[in-house]
Amino acid sequence: MLAASVATAAYLVAGLLFILALAGLSKHETARRGVGYGIAGMAIALLATVLAVTGTAAVTSQDALGLILLVVAVVVGGAIGLWRARVVEMTGMPELIALLHSFVGAAAVLVGWNGALYDTGLEGALADIHHAEVFIGVFIGAVTFTGSIVAFLKLSGRVSSKPLVLPGKNAMNLGALVAFVALTVWYVITPELWLLIVVTLLALALGWHLVASIGGGDMPVVVSMLNSYSGWAAAAAGFLLNNDLLIVTGALVGSSGAYLSYIMCKAMNRSFLSVIAGGFGIEAPRGDDADHGEHREVDAETVADMLAGASTVVITPGYGMAVAQAQYPVAELTQQLRDRGVNVRFGIHPVAGRLPGHMNVLLAEAKVPYDIVLEMDEINDDLRSTAVVLVIGANDTVNPAAAEDPSSPIAGMPVLRVWEAENVIVFKRSMASGYAGVQNPLFFRENTAMLFGDAKERVDDILKAL
Repeated sequence: MLAASVATAAYLVAGLLFILALAGLSKHETARRGVGYGIAGMAIALLATVLAVTGTAAVTSQDALGLILLVVAVVVGGAIGLWRARVVEMTGMPELIALLHSFVGAAAVLVGWNGALYDTGLEGALADIHHAEVFIGVFIGAVTFTGSIVAFLKLSGRVSSKPLVLPGKNAMNLGALVAFVALTVWYVITPELWLLIVVTLLALALGWHLVASIGGGDMPVVVSMLNSYSGWAAAAAGFLLNNDLLIVTGALVGSSGAYLSYIMCKAMNRSFLSVIAGGFGIEAPRGDDADHGEHREVDAETVADMLAGASTVVITPGYGMAVAQAQYPVAELTQQLRDRGVNVRFGIHPVAGRLPGHMNVLLAEAKVPYDIVLEMDEINDDLRSTAVVLVIGANDTVNPAAAEDPSSPIAGMPVLRVWEAENVIVFKRSMASGYAGVQNPLFFRENTAMLFGDAKERVDDILKAL
C-alpha cells in the first residue's frame, strides 16, 4: 500500500516535470533546461514503476519475471537510444524522430492486444468500456506505426517525397474511418478476436495511405502530427494499463503536437484538416515547364566583396545547410561581418529543415547569438531594405511562386520574401527543384546570383577571400 502511494506521488512529480519540459522547450534560452526536466521526469517515472512492482507485500514469481524483463528492456533500449543519439547527424534528426514515433505506435498495438487476450474479469458496462479502449488503442497505435514508417522512408529519401494519389483516395480514407466506427460498436457488443485482427490490418493500411498521400512540402507538419498521434496512442495504452502517468503524458504529447501542427499549418497556409486527413483536396505537384530565362552565376570572391561593402546582411538557411554541415563556417562568417560593423541577422521559416526548430538547433549548436536569429514574420518586412541576402540551402521557403503564382502547388504558403532585397546570393549544388518538387523562379531574377557547390566549402572560400 505504501509503495503504491509513493509511486502515485512520484508519478505526480514526473507529470509536473514533463509540463516544465514542454515550457522549457518553447524558448531557445531554456531549451536545454527543458530537456533536463524531461529526462528527470522519465527517470522518476521508470523508478516509480519498478517500485510499484517490487513494493508489494508478496512479490510473486510472475512479478519477479516482469521486473527482470523490465530491467532488461530499459538497459537494452537505453543503450540503443544513447548509441543512436551519439551517432545521428543533425540532418538525420527528422527521420529519426519519425522512426521513434513508430515505436510508440507499435507499443500501443501490443498493449491493446495484451488487453484483449488478458481476462480482466470485468462485467457489464465496465467490460464494454474496456473493449472500446482496446479497439481504439489498437487503431490509433497501428495508424501511428505505419504512418511513421512511411514518414521515415520519405524523409530519409528511401522513397519518393511526392504524394501518392490513388483514385478515390479521399473516399478510401473516409470509408476506413466509417468502417472503424462500425467495427468498434460491433467489438463492444461481441468482442471476437477476428474483429481485432481486421481493425489492426485496416489501421495499418490507413496509416500507410494517409502519410503516403502527403507531399514532401508538408512533411514537417506530418512529423509534428505523428508526434501527436503517438501521444494519443500512449494515452490509450495508459487507460488499458491503468497507469495515470501514461494517460497524462500521452495527453500532453498529443495536445501539444496537435497544436504545433495547427500553428505550422497556419504558417504554411495549409488546411489543418486537409493535412491530417492525408492531403484531402491537395493535388500532387506538377512539373514546371515554364521558361524562366537564364540564371546568373557568381564566385566566392565576388560574394566576399559584396558582403564587405554591405551594411545589412540577412542569412536564410535551409536543409542544404544541414546536409553540408555548414553551420560552423556560417557562424564564423557572421562573426567576421559583425566585427566589420555589418548588421547580420538570420531569417528562419517555420518549416525550414523538414522539422520544426531544426535550423534554430543547428545555429545554436554553432554558437550563433539567439538575438539575431529571427522568425519569418519578424524579418520579412526588413528584407526590402537589406543589401545582401544569403540563401544557404533553402528552396521552397524562399520561392516567390508561393506569393505570385496562383497555379503553383505551394500557392499561398507564406515564404521569406528574399527577392525584395537589393542582392540575393543562392547557395546550391545544382539547379534542381526543392523537396516539394517545385521550380523556384527566384533563381532567375535579375538581382539573384547562384553560387554552386557544397555550402560549407563555398562559405569557407568566402571567409578566405574576406
